[in-house]
Amino acid sequence: MLSDEQKEYLRKELKEKLRDEVRLVVFTQEMECQFCKETREIAEDLATVAGQIKVEKHDFEKDAEKARELGIEKIPATAIMGRKDYGIRFYGVPSGYEFRSLIDAIVDVSRGGTSLSQETKKRLAEIREPVHIQVFVTPTCPYCPRAVRLAHQMAIESEYVRADMVEVVEFPHLAQKYSVMAVPKIVINEEVEFTGAVPEPHFLNYVLHAIEKAPHS
Repeated sequence: MLSDEQKEYLRKELKEKLRDEVRLVVFTQEMECQFCKETREIAEDLATVAGQIKVEKHDFEKDAEKARELGIEKIPATAIMGRKDYGIRFYGVPSGYEFRSLIDAIVDVSRGGTSLSQETKKRLAEIREPVHIQVFVTPTCPYCPRAVRLAHQMAIESEYVRADMVEVVEFPHLAQKYSVMAVPKIVINEEVEFTGAVPEPHFLNYVLHAIEKAPHS
């Protein structure tokens, strides 16, 4: 999936940025779905350019218990895991602009930290309610990676937050369910939604608002 030129560029970048080992846990199936093969091959290519990147491949049906353990409900899926499971998920091929989101997530997980502001980190550390962020994207959207990275970084900073990138073209039933007319579209806890790559403080406010609206709050 990656050209020799891309691999060489990534080899240099990842050598400089990666610290700890990162596992790309890929869920596909025996008769690979339309985009499963591409998703798996991207992960395998990345493992060839950085020794800290390891790939685990699972069959969504045969390894159903593992899928349940990681909360994987659809494929293709990739969980980015480091010293622990931060709740970072990619559903669909992380291609186009979203390939950058994948690289950024790998780097952040490897380093076990983020570039979020201290105020955002402080507010996230105070969360004690489950938060599920879904960021619906397309590979051709130049604004989507910003929203995806913010969501994934929030998942790293809070054990209560899990964040998904969902490539909407591959999951049309979800596009219909959540009325995705433009991307990035962000849905939090099925309660709060907004469209666009908003600044970090605004994104955080949406997350906190979703917690306030939770039935058990």
